[in-house]
Amino acid sequence: MSGDWKVRFPCTRAEAEAIHDDDEWLASLDPMPTIVADEVEAFNDNKWQLDAYFAVKPDKTVISAIHGRIRSAAQAKPVLEKLPDADWVIMSQQGLKPVHAGRFYVHTSSNKGTVPKGATPFLIEASRAFGTGGHETTSGCLAMLDDMKRAGKRFELIADIGTGTGLLAFAARSLWPNAYLTASDIDPVSVEVTSANANANKVPCGVSQGQIALCVAEGTAHPLIASRAPYNLVTANILAGPLIELAQSLADIVDNGGSLILAGLLNTQADAVLRAYRRHGFRLQKRIDCGDWPCLWLVKRRIYGWKRPTRATGRTSQPPGDFGTW
Repeated sequence: MSGDWKVRFPCTRAEAEAIHDDDEWLASLDPMPTIVADEVEAFNDNKWQLDAYFAVKPDKTVISAIHGRIRSAAQAKPVLEKLPDADWVIMSQQGLKPVHAGRFYVHTSSNKGTVPKGATPFLIEASRAFGTGGHETTSGCLAMLDDMKRAGKRFELIADIGTGTGLLAFAARSLWPNAYLTASDIDPVSVEVTSANANANKVPCGVSQGQIALCVAEGTAHPLIASRAPYNLVTANILAGPLIELAQSLADIVDNGGSLILAGLLNTQADAVLRAYRRHGFRLQKRIDCGDWPCLWLVKRRIYGWKRPTRATGRTSQPPGDFGTW
């Protein structure tokens, strides 16, 4: 697109999402911008930036209209920039590189490159949901799933709690194609994105064997998740706080001897997360560290004889948008 312009604003995550989701208001602007928002600092909702792209140079009225919706940037000066003759979508994704983790190769439509021989490719566009594979938490989970397969593990019932873009569910299905799979997220947008990504990657959605059943759920609190439990494998790439809060709930849906992959936590948070799950009968099988982000493979000890059941609510106090695969 020739003559594109971009205006950059500092913002919070909540402000970025509020503008992004208000389609009617955006359509009223002339020229109408395309909004791209991203985090500046990992896991800090107060450190985001918003880029508004225009086909023609916006006037001060349009810039002020957007600026006025970002309270945290009231004292900041918007940065207006003329872009070279190029497609802004490609430019906005130039910082995203394909991810090769284990046998998986994750790319966007603009950075596919050459798929390595023997790799399983997935097309995951940058979107409103987390999980393009570029973050160390997601690539660590992909590598761990690959390690499980190489170790000869077999799973028939799999759940991905906090699925984000659906990537981990897609990867698990490619490894164990005859399993029954369930993918959930607290954020309805993530479930919509997962459904679209499934279609793009020719992954069938549904409740039958080899399909992925989708649902919007707060933690594990959903009839679909409960009706399919106990699972042989559960993945939860979320954040340390909700992982600790959901320890009992996740333990309730993992079968004795079953596996649980936890990610989304920092190295400094790993001990606290492990303590929470050891109290519910899990032991650490393996750990993969990707930078500051560990991925934990836990196995639930087999229980013989009678034990009084403990039931959790299955819910988390974590708000939508802070829960899901990165």
